[in-house]
Amino acid sequence: MIGIRDDTDSAPPPPPPSQAPALAARIFAEGGWLHEGLQLEHRPQQEQMARTVAAAMVADEPLLFEAGTGVGKSLAYLLPGLIHALDQSRQLVVSTHTISLQEQIETKDLPLCRRVFRSRPELAPYADFRSAVLVGKANYLCTSRLAAALRDKQELFATPEHSELQRIAAWAATSPEGLRHELSPAPAPEVWEWVSADSSACSRKHCDGDHCFYQRARARLRQAHVIIVNHSLLFAQINAGGAAETDDSRGVLFPEDFVVLDEAHTVPEVATEHCGLRLSSYGTDRMLKYLYNPKTRRGLLAKHGGPVEQQLVVDALEAAEQFFAFLGERLLAQHPVVRVRTEGACEPWLDGPLLALIKAVGTRADQLDEGRERDELLDQRGRLKTYQTSLRQWLAVADDQFVYWLERSGRRQTIVTLRTAPIDVAPFVRAALLQRHTSVLFTSATLAMGGQIEPFQQRIGAEGARTAVVQSPFDYARHMRVYVAADVPLPTAQGAKLAIAVLIDYIRFCTLRVTGGSLVLFTSYHDMRLVAETLAAEFAAAQRPFFMQGQDFSRTELTRRLQEAGNGILFGTDSFWAGVDVPGPALSQVILTRLPFDPPTHPVAEAKSEWIRDRGGRPFNELTLPDALVKFRQGVGRLIRSATDRGVITILDSRVLAKSYGQLFLDSLPHSQFTKLTRELRNGQFHPFD
Repeated sequence: MIGIRDDTDSAPPPPPPSQAPALAARIFAEGGWLHEGLQLEHRPQQEQMARTVAAAMVADEPLLFEAGTGVGKSLAYLLPGLIHALDQSRQLVVSTHTISLQEQIETKDLPLCRRVFRSRPELAPYADFRSAVLVGKANYLCTSRLAAALRDKQELFATPEHSELQRIAAWAATSPEGLRHELSPAPAPEVWEWVSADSSACSRKHCDGDHCFYQRARARLRQAHVIIVNHSLLFAQINAGGAAETDDSRGVLFPEDFVVLDEAHTVPEVATEHCGLRLSSYGTDRMLKYLYNPKTRRGLLAKHGGPVEQQLVVDALEAAEQFFAFLGERLLAQHPVVRVRTEGACEPWLDGPLLALIKAVGTRADQLDEGRERDELLDQRGRLKTYQTSLRQWLAVADDQFVYWLERSGRRQTIVTLRTAPIDVAPFVRAALLQRHTSVLFTSATLAMGGQIEPFQQRIGAEGARTAVVQSPFDYARHMRVYVAADVPLPTAQGAKLAIAVLIDYIRFCTLRVTGGSLVLFTSYHDMRLVAETLAAEFAAAQRPFFMQGQDFSRTELTRRLQEAGNGILFGTDSFWAGVDVPGPALSQVILTRLPFDPPTHPVAEAKSEWIRDRGGRPFNELTLPDALVKFRQGVGRLIRSATDRGVITILDSRVLAKSYGQLFLDSLPHSQFTKLTRELRNGQFHPFD
């Protein structure tokens, strides 16, 4: 794996003690270097967090720290972390969930850290820290693979794809980083897979380290003191091996590293997503046609194989088509997601053809001399073997610690995917992060439920870890008003139409009474579209720019447009409950249309509920309610993003008043005062949003 130390280096002398605790105290203290030297506001909560984080890093201990909005948690972990990294010649890995926070750390927080270090002679040795962003290998262009593809294009590509290959080559000549997202329009996937670094053929053995984009990126990573990554890639890298050379080795991704997971409330969900299998009909087809495409008669085995090997690929493609078609027609005809509980969902039609193909590819590889082409074939054989093993595991449904299911996806719902996930993710997180003999910080504005972090601790297997909670320094009682609709019908099947009608009435009233922008959060695409169809024309007539999730733009672009509009109205569902950051009047109101309870019908939720029930627990209290409370707090947290922000929270779900658990949602608001809204109140002279 990549690390600061090279395997060929002799053992360095032990580093001097870390200065992180002592320097963090002087940086963050009232009258300290941040406060007096840089004229930044002193925040006691930030000082407490920085001191606690520094102590945990030096002790190589895990820490769970909830820091309310406005604490300034990024600086509170970055400054001590960078000091500790440079003092100890170790790497700090910072993992986030959202692109916006990654960009903030890279473009705003790290430059500020450098400014802090340059402001004092005592900190000057830390000012030249090096940073890097870890990007998945498949995102990089490999120049040696590109050269090979250009040389062998007749065997690898159909004629229409030659121009795409030339376009990639022309871009590569001027590209600064060789990253796929730099190329617009995006490269064709069937061509990019031949030139990306996602292959054993892209290695220091075969590539010029001065010219291969990925090898240059690896060199930057080896020299970096802080590495920024996202949670998905973090767990993908952990599953690929990470730093776990032995159970006793120290480090998570790289030897001797220590880790910060910001937006850590998402860790259980992301870890669950990445700790299981995912085998799709689309991926299977791409994997096999990379070897040989019978329609174009191109592929790796068009050059290195013969009619026998090519026929084996055709056999595997036919078996795959039969296999996935059977599953789609038999199990997914009525529902897009179906849980599989016992073996025998399908005959193992793919197993024999895959086994024959694996042997044939291995034989062809053994006939080649050592080099890039042999490694390319061995890489494909390894992928086929991993796929075959995973397919056997899925068909056996043998591990009762996992849930197994099938799902349909794609624009035409024709892609069939086999999935598994751990029912209890705690053992995986514990082994991957908490038992690596290094400091791991979990931090977020929303780790606790009712002020208690214990439910989150149990979810990630961190029962013995130290915890801390500091509140937001913002004056919510003064700057935030909360309104709760008392007369919206409960969301039952019988009252669904009436509930939607009242919901539309409230959303019309609330959004048009606020002069600034509004974010309207839904839990259902159906409800969102229905409300939008009714109100879009009224918003236009009122000269209020209207944006909705799913209308051509990404979340980042929609958020940017809401910021620029000043008085826009944005409708969003699941992903918009977190990560949206629009300070100032451009977001003056957040409307929560429903409490964000996830439906318990998905196989993972269903299996977790069964597991909790079998242990004598109550799934609603231990799973559904905690998840909803965290998401609710995230949604509310979209409103006040700075000390000067002012605005309104409007809750259009009367369950917070009618149900016993409703008080938990009210208690999780930043302050306890709220006003009940009714139709009579709205029809009178009451103007709560002026």
